[in-house]
Amino acid sequence: MVISATIYRWRDGLPLSASTDFDPSPDLQNCKKTAKILSKKLNQFPDRCTAKIGGYCIYFISSPTVTYLTLCHHDYPAVLAFCFLDELQKEFITTYDPEKVEKAVRPFSFIEFDNSIQKTKQRYNNPRTLSTRMNLSAMSQEVKLRPPHHIHPADLGPVVPDTPQQHNHVHKHNGPRRRLMPIGWLGFLSLVLNILCGALNLARGIHIINDVDNVSDYDNYAIANFWIACGLCFIQCYLLLFNMVWRNIAAFLSCFGVFLCNLQLMELRNMYQIAFHVAVSVFAVSQIMLRKTREKPPDYNV
Repeated sequence: MVISATIYRWRDGLPLSASTDFDPSPDLQNCKKTAKILSKKLNQFPDRCTAKIGGYCIYFISSPTVTYLTLCHHDYPAVLAFCFLDELQKEFITTYDPEKVEKAVRPFSFIEFDNSIQKTKQRYNNPRTLSTRMNLSAMSQEVKLRPPHHIHPADLGPVVPDTPQQHNHVHKHNGPRRRLMPIGWLGFLSLVLNILCGALNLARGIHIINDVDNVSDYDNYAIANFWIACGLCFIQCYLLLFNMVWRNIAAFLSCFGVFLCNLQLMELRNMYQIAFHVAVSVFAVSQIMLRKTREKPPDYNV
């Protein structure tokens, strides 16, 4: 029987569409891995090929732009497999323009064609329901006159079997990652205010250095507080824009640091200035906490 089918772009092996199956058997998974390796070398083989992998067979046909590949049980007739692929080819060509195929960037750009693959697969898994046998006899004659090229697994290199450790490794490194939701206008406002406060703190520290001939210990203390507050403002800007571990805790600590620095600068700032800087910092914390994370879309491991 036909197990699955995948449509690739011939020149680079980009998967365009595929059917789904839920057979977890190790032999089939190794066959799929071989098919994936084969998809990267399609332009190195003739336009009609077959490969036997354990109890399964891989069949594929290629056109100048697209390759149609199917996995079948080893006892499934090759003529039926190639008729199945030929029918998929005709339907895909009539559905999609070659230029659209060439411009595809993302894997599975034509995933909606999966419905057509599934319907055709169901018919070919029950040959008695096929409406006509004319194409079967024509394909049988063509296969006899021009046999498919047989690919040996050794030509593709070793295929490493799946192991539990390997699955854990893939889950850890290739699984969906978290990324921040798009920043809103309040987030942009908080970003601008934090940059303004950071610039003011930096300027006040530089002003003390340039304005005082003999810098006292208190002046050094004030300069340090201004510049620490400046650094904390830019840290909050970073937390607004990027995700990191302990992000919310870092936001609270930076806000507390801004409050302490301004508390030490009461002789150089009035209450309105201190309230403004602290309010901007608290506003930034609220925006950092409101900007939630979401899962990054999968890249299909391609």
